[in-house]
Amino acid sequence: MRNDGGSWIKSDSDALPRFNFKVSQRKFFSFLLCSFVDLSSNINRMEQEENHSADHLSAQPGNGNELEESSVKERCFEQREALVGEPRCVICGRYGEYICDQTDDDICSVECKTILLSKLSAETRPVVKAAKRVNLPVGDESFCIRDENFPKIPSMHDGQIASLRSKLDICVKGEDVPDPIMCFSSSGLPEKLVLNLEAAGYVMPTPVQMQVIPSSICNRSLLVSADTGSGKTASFLVPIIAHCSHVRSERCTDKQGPLAIVLAPTRELCLQVEEQAKVLGKGLPFKTALVVGGDPLAQQIYRIENGIELIVGTPGRLIDLLMKHNVDLNKVDVFVLDEVDCLLERGFRDQVMQIFQALSHPQVMMFSATVNSEVEKMSNSLAKNAIHISCGNPSRPNKSVKQVVIWVESKQKKQKIFEIMTSKQHFKPPAVVFVSSRIGADLLSEAITVATGLKVVSIHGDKTMNERRESLRRFLTGEVSVVVCTGVLGRGMDLLKVRQVILFDMPNSIDEYVHQVGRASRMGVEGMAIVFVNEEDRNLFRELVQILKTAGAPIPRELANSKYTTGIPLGGGKKRKLKSRLRFESGKVALATDLVKLTLVVLSLNSPGLPWQERIEAKDGVNVGDQKSITAIRLDKFIASFRNMEVH
Repeated sequence: MRNDGGSWIKSDSDALPRFNFKVSQRKFFSFLLCSFVDLSSNINRMEQEENHSADHLSAQPGNGNELEESSVKERCFEQREALVGEPRCVICGRYGEYICDQTDDDICSVECKTILLSKLSAETRPVVKAAKRVNLPVGDESFCIRDENFPKIPSMHDGQIASLRSKLDICVKGEDVPDPIMCFSSSGLPEKLVLNLEAAGYVMPTPVQMQVIPSSICNRSLLVSADTGSGKTASFLVPIIAHCSHVRSERCTDKQGPLAIVLAPTRELCLQVEEQAKVLGKGLPFKTALVVGGDPLAQQIYRIENGIELIVGTPGRLIDLLMKHNVDLNKVDVFVLDEVDCLLERGFRDQVMQIFQALSHPQVMMFSATVNSEVEKMSNSLAKNAIHISCGNPSRPNKSVKQVVIWVESKQKKQKIFEIMTSKQHFKPPAVVFVSSRIGADLLSEAITVATGLKVVSIHGDKTMNERRESLRRFLTGEVSVVVCTGVLGRGMDLLKVRQVILFDMPNSIDEYVHQVGRASRMGVEGMAIVFVNEEDRNLFRELVQILKTAGAPIPRELANSKYTTGIPLGGGKKRKLKSRLRFESGKVALATDLVKLTLVVLSLNSPGLPWQERIEAKDGVNVGDQKSITAIRLDKFIASFRNMEVH
């Protein structure tokens, strides 16, 4: 029990050995009272700590209470991006970790607080009304507020620029590289374009957009390599739209030729790029034309002749259009190669060079997630003194994608994919399944529908453009949960809702593997890629194992121990063809060759000086004279020569 002095004392009844209900009841209520007192003291201590930290943040420089540099972010780029539902800085839009005591606004750093207070010192702070919510394409419920009087962020010195690039994994190579931007409005873009970006969900530029947009606005040619899903498409569309709208506003005439061309390897990617260009260019003097196979050529020509600013198309169809009709390309200032490594391969290279030679010294921008040294060499013929920009870990799968590699024999692949798609734990629709053949896409889609009851469509090059559009529309709108396709959806496609990719057949190159796996993640959202491998994919084993090791993904035992992975033959491998030669070692003769299977009888000597007593015979009747490596020596002469020898 507790006395009046506030201390706890032990009563006589507490010492009784037998159970007493009243005593136990007193102990229970005493325990509750003690716990309540401790809880109250903890709450008071937490409130005091919050008030203490708020006093530190609200302190002004020069009034005796300076901010602690060790606990408060100094610059806005040191602060992380805001997550869904978190407060955003009223200046730059990053995570609003602090609250300005003078205005009760969310801020992210001392820099943004200084900008906010300097703005309020000149005039009375107006009432800020929140903008209406923006429905993002990914279903994100966050929204942004645009400040019409957005102040210009002070320029950073070289050390801060280097630190920013290092933190964002931005690597640049070239002369006079422009500084990265921190927001779209600070790059001199048209106001309507900035509003369109916000409406489309682009609150802050991604790392690749931070460096590419200012470099492109400065009319520099670029070679850009960045992770899949990092925002490369918008990084070249934004400066193109800004350039075209600026030119058209100065020279307002009808039916002018195009000002920019974007080439992509697949029809689906061209369709996606043009749709995104329409969204970002809405309300601006900016029109587009889609030039791909499968659509009527007359309709495409009619649209170009009526005046457009941007052509988006595949190389083959654009060459066909240029050869048969008179299209004026003299005013094309910007030439973009999306998925440049694919466009500079043998199938597209001649067509791309033919289009490039028809242009008059354009600004060239090349983009891909996989840029190797060979592509860099070929790109030098298109753009001299280009700036090389690398963001993240190009030529490697997106780090947001979890790779699960399964060793499955070819005959067991269908059964394995049926098991995955009927498992609630492993199947995460909507999903994309990649196969190596067009007929395989149709057959597998039908088999999945029959075995699992799922709605499945197939997309490949043998289908008409209308069929491919309709299948893709049904998949993106959620009418079907699985699409089985060839490589037509493997590059550049922004399949925003897709979080699972299944590689039923491994692609022909590790670069295509990187692109196909990257479809499972866009803009850093986590995804999963399930990969089927077996002995038929042995030419990719070494590179695949290196990628899995880098990503920390598990490696199947069969893949890790394969002779095509380790480079050590496990028997049965091809033997090198070596020229036959004779070896004389301590009185014994051996015939060394990889092509002739002979069993040499070891010749024993009774004593030095005696002739050979044994004959050399060929095992299993192998005719030594028929072998290419020893055609000059007949077997009988070969044996006779050793009979006459004496070994000393």
